Amino acid sequence: MDLRDQLKNLFPDHEEQDFEMPEEQFRQKEPLVCKFEKKGRNGKPVTIVEGWEGSEEELKKISKKIKTTLGIGGSEKDGTIIIQGDNRDKIMDILKEMGYKTKRVGG
Repeated sequence: MDLRDQLKNLFPDHEEQDFEMPEEQFRQKEPLVCKFEKKGRNGKPVTIVEGWEGSEEELKKISKKIKTTLGIGGSEKDGTIIIQGDNRDKIMDILKEMGYKTKRVGG
């Protein structure tokens, strides 16, 4: 006798209904930090976007959108997106269009 049969014995008048869990939309709590860095990269400038709280799949989608829109290279790992060059303003505009809050750090 499984759980469903036991419940039918306890509540004979109850009719089963199909229930579908609503899919919850992910919301970023803290703003994404967009900063410029040259240190430790042989003087090559990069823009770093930090503070991602969602899944790695979503991070890769956002990174791909930024890279294809700007036509530049970059990578993503451990909740950060690294984009070649100083493109803070353009990246912040793209993220704002996608509905994310951003915060500019540094000069």
